[in-house]
Formats: sequence, structure tokens, C-alpha cells
Amino acid sequence: MKTKEYVAELRNKSVAELNNELVEAKKELFNLRFQNATNQLQNTARISLVRKNIARIQTVITQKENTL
Repeated sequence: MKTKEYVAELRNKSVAELNNELVEAKKELFNLRFQNATNQLQNTARISLVRKNIARIQTVITQKENTL
């Protein structure tokens, strides 16, 4: 999914849905780090992609909270 499409999708979600997605992304990041530490991770670029997605989710959450 392209970045602009992903951010547009995030902006259409509620804060509760964004918080749930944030928790899932953090779990995925933990699992990726664990796989990387045990040399089981094939695509190491996925770690940075998930970190950026977490930052995007947090940014949208902050924007929504500031507009309320």
C-alpha cells in the first residue's frame, strides 16, 4: 500500500481504532525484533517500515486529539 493511501485510511478511522492498530503494530515490531535477534528474519527492511507506520499512527492520533 502506498504511503498516501495508508495515511488517508488512517485519517478515516476513529481514535479507538487507531489505538488498536497502534498496539498491533507495536506487537509486530516486537516480533520482528525478536526474529532479527535469532537470525530468523528474512526481510530486515520490514522493521523500519513498521517503525515508520507506528510514527504515522501516533501522528494521526495526536492530530485528532488536538482538533477535538
